[in-house]
Amino acid sequence: MDISVFFSDYSLLTLLILSVLAFIAGFIDAVVGGGGLIQLPALLVTLPNAPLPTVFGTNKIAALSGTSMAAFQYAKRIKFNIKLLIIISLASFIASYSGAKIVSIINPATLKPIILIILIAIAIYTFIKKDLGKIATKQLSVFLQMILGAVIGLIIGFYDGFFGPGTGSFFVLAFVVILGFEFVQASAYAKIVNCMTNISALIVFIRQENYIIEIAILMAIFNITGSIIGSKMALKRGNGFIRIFFLIIVTVMIIRYGYDVFKSI
Repeated sequence: MDISVFFSDYSLLTLLILSVLAFIAGFIDAVVGGGGLIQLPALLVTLPNAPLPTVFGTNKIAALSGTSMAAFQYAKRIKFNIKLLIIISLASFIASYSGAKIVSIINPATLKPIILIILIAIAIYTFIKKDLGKIATKQLSVFLQMILGAVIGLIIGFYDGFFGPGTGSFFVLAFVVILGFEFVQASAYAKIVNCMTNISALIVFIRQENYIIEIAILMAIFNITGSIIGSKMALKRGNGFIRIFFLIIVTVMIIRYGYDVFKSI
């Protein structure tokens, strides 16, 4: 079978751009989240005529593939509180499903000014708190962790289903600041919870047939490759490496959202 038949509608340059950026997105997402910041715009630019829900669905398939591999890598090294993980994952799953259902009704771009303000606050806070995420800083009761974890899951899970870029980074910061996790632990939890939000949103997109399967598979292969390399590097280099990477990604997100917001004024 000639595999080129599946990609006959796309130029070689388009396929190359999507492959390279999917790899980079997988690497970034595995370290600290935020891969959607690269992968989603890549799809929007290279597939300008595709409906927005179709682009989102294609992105979710590729993102889920890489995030699942990163979650597997982290699970081999990090000890999880299974009850807490289930609570956060369940809340995120439900909220993400709701967000994905609303995508076809409301334009996600309306969120960008709010996201920009949140990102600036996150960057300032992370920069000022030099020791943020280096060690576990809070000893919360299991019950309180579950309550706060469920709230985190509902808010960020909805955002992921509705829009998506930066979800992993938002989860990481929430787990560090609110639950008191260290960065490596927060990244590990974020990967597994992010898998659940991706699966939930994908149920909606697949039912609506909002995806381009050949592009999704191509990007998934490169996203997985980047994810494996990124997760191994994060586990090897630890919290300091992840904190620096986190600041870089949040800064890039600020620039990207700032450009979108001020361009539309």
